[in-house]
Amino acid sequence: MDRKDNTPQWLKWAREIQSLGQTGLAFSENHYEEERNKRIIELASEIIAEHTNLEKQPLEKILMVQPGYATPKVDVRSAVVKDNKILLVKEMDDGRWAMPGGWADIGDYPSEVAIRETKEESGYDISVNKIVGVFDANRSAGRMLEFFHAFKVVFLCELVGGEATPSNETSDVGFFPFDDLPELSPNRTNERHLKEIKLHLENPARLALFD
Repeated sequence: MDRKDNTPQWLKWAREIQSLGQTGLAFSENHYEEERNKRIIELASEIIAEHTNLEKQPLEKILMVQPGYATPKVDVRSAVVKDNKILLVKEMDDGRWAMPGGWADIGDYPSEVAIRETKEESGYDISVNKIVGVFDANRSAGRMLEFFHAFKVVFLCELVGGEATPSNETSDVGFFPFDDLPELSPNRTNERHLKEIKLHLENPARLALFD
């Protein structure tokens, strides 16, 4: 099992500090506790700003928007393969390519997220067949800066209809051979995910990978 962790120590500290402040803020019983925990979150933003080119004030807003007890976020991705080619969408925010998907919403079944996000981002209709793997998204090789801890669930899916249609989050849609892929958006899709998908295609009885 690949557990390589390239996360810089300062980012690990900032995430932990932010989660302590977020949880403390959720259970604050008075104004003094609330202000103290807000200050803890501010410290996390100062650590990140010190090590990046990001500004402290926007960071504070990002780190303050997560309410309640701090838990990992869930990212769902759809592996849709047709004629040995995998469906990828071009992300508007970084110009790179990824399997369609996104954050799970409260109340959704995980498989519903895969179906909905694939339709919204690519225009294609799919059915969900099995789980490829549950990945610790923050420890994947090539992972870029992420403020929150996240788990990534990758489903192996089947194309059932629709047509290529970009969205307000994606500028292009296409199927690509595994050995001739465009530049990937590593926060969303990386070589480890694709390697595991290929193993499941070769062996349909393969069990889901998990970190």
